Amino acid sequence: MSTGACIVGIGDTTYCRGEGSGLSQLGIQLEAARRALDDAGVAARDVDGIMPFPNLGSAEGFAANLGCETLRFAATIHMGGAAPVASLQAAAAAVTSGAANHVLVPAGWNGYSGRRAAQTVQEQTSSIPGGAIARDFYLPFGLTAPPQWYALMARRHMHEFGTRPEQLGCIALAMRRHAQLNPNAVMNGKPMTMDDYLASPMITDPYRLFDCCLETDGAAAMVITTEERAADLPGKPVRILAAAAGQPYPADEITNRKDIFITGLTIAAPEAFARAGVKPSDMDFAQIYDCFTFEVLQQLEETGFCARGEGGAFVENGRIELGGELPINTHGGLLSEAHVLGMNHIVEAVRQLRGEAGERQVADAKLGAVTGWGDFGDGSIGILAA
Repeated sequence: MSTGACIVGIGDTTYCRGEGSGLSQLGIQLEAARRALDDAGVAARDVDGIMPFPNLGSAEGFAANLGCETLRFAATIHMGGAAPVASLQAAAAAVTSGAANHVLVPAGWNGYSGRRAAQTVQEQTSSIPGGAIARDFYLPFGLTAPPQWYALMARRHMHEFGTRPEQLGCIALAMRRHAQLNPNAVMNGKPMTMDDYLASPMITDPYRLFDCCLETDGAAAMVITTEERAADLPGKPVRILAAAAGQPYPADEITNRKDIFITGLTIAAPEAFARAGVKPSDMDFAQIYDCFTFEVLQQLEETGFCARGEGGAFVENGRIELGGELPINTHGGLLSEAHVLGMNHIVEAVRQLRGEAGERQVADAKLGAVTGWGDFGDGSIGILAA
């Protein structure tokens, strides 16, 4: 089965930290967008749909700078880091319904040299996940940053299921090992051992430094059109079999949920797999939004790759590494490649399905899943096929 839509172009920038990108927030996204258009063989004038990332750009700004003269579809999915993958669903609907012919989806920021996450929380409390709930009941009691919020779920999982720090370490090590095969990864050339992981400073129990994603400058983008139009383009399209998104209840609060482990993926994943007519076990790889190590483990469970409580055992013994049963984040992910708002996960999935991943290529990859995680557990998933 298929939505009838496909990804025909991808592009990304150099990912960096200390030296900064040297470009504005819009400029770095325009660079990725131009590369995606070149990859697709689509002229900017033919782009008539644009889906910017929340609070990081406007469709008007992209259209004016790129020369998109016939913009007729513009939308933004307000789901934080779940937005790029959720945009697969909306963009596919747009191109197959006739609302647009070619949809550009950019995402990027100067997440290291510009405003950092801690500054955003402190200076723009109206825009943080949870809104008034976080402002009035989290921040005053010291829960002022994402690792503190999400550590609540990780610690509860350890309490209920006996999940161990070393199992979270297996996730961090897998991402770092994959980054050694990716020249554009910020952590390329910086291998890590389990001893290194366990010795890293505690940030907010149970999260150590190496449980936490990178803050980086960088951008990535994709172009989506119909399978029919893709036949006239020069590149190798990747089909969107299905995509879905969801939110936990309540979406703005973690600690008072009836079930603290339910995320948007709990809702979205069964829907996406059913629409695609495939199972989690059919996937050749998965690109899982890895803002923190436990969120990878939790998403594996809620997506159905393993049962709840079994994620710790699932990630051990090289199972999620290249050559294992389910290679995860073959580019290094947010933990070791770069934090590009999850768009780099989609770019990597496309490269794998095109057979363009070089040393980190998954042999004979035909099916892959990519997930997004945003705010207090919003979730999205795309099932992609060569």
